[in-house]
Amino acid sequence: MRCPVCASFEDKVVDSRVADDGGAIRRRRECLTCGRRFTTFERVEEVAVVVVKRSGDREPFSRAKLIDGMRAAAKNRPVDELVLEGLGAKIEELMRLDGGEVDSQRIGLAVLERLRELDHVAYLRFASVYKGFEGAADFEREVGLLTKATAPKHRG
Repeated sequence: MRCPVCASFEDKVVDSRVADDGGAIRRRRECLTCGRRFTTFERVEEVAVVVVKRSGDREPFSRAKLIDGMRAAAKNRPVDELVLEGLGAKIEELMRLDGGEVDSQRIGLAVLERLRELDHVAYLRFASVYKGFEGAADFEREVGLLTKATAPKHRG
């Protein structure tokens, strides 16, 4: 770290403390050249996630928008708000690990996977919007896929 007084790179850390409710570390430093003390802050640099829509448009990822969509699908269902917020955080972290740009389709599939495990009605509601259901046949097909048994058939 360069001293703001003499521009020397020689310093030592005198004190370190957590700052901004754990979002940063505050370091008190002393320049070994001029003896002056100064403060620095370290923060994690978050990778911005950009969503690539079906139309090709790009927009910043919004966890609130994601949770709102799941909340609408789970309306009047026995799904806890904290669970939805946790799912939103998990999906956001997955997308962040994927890198800077993520297709909206990837996000939609991640939501469907989690809602399928959480609540079948919420899953069907979300799927009806995400997959653009146009009639009862679309719902019937999706219910069939949702309830399809995966156990092998026994031969007699």
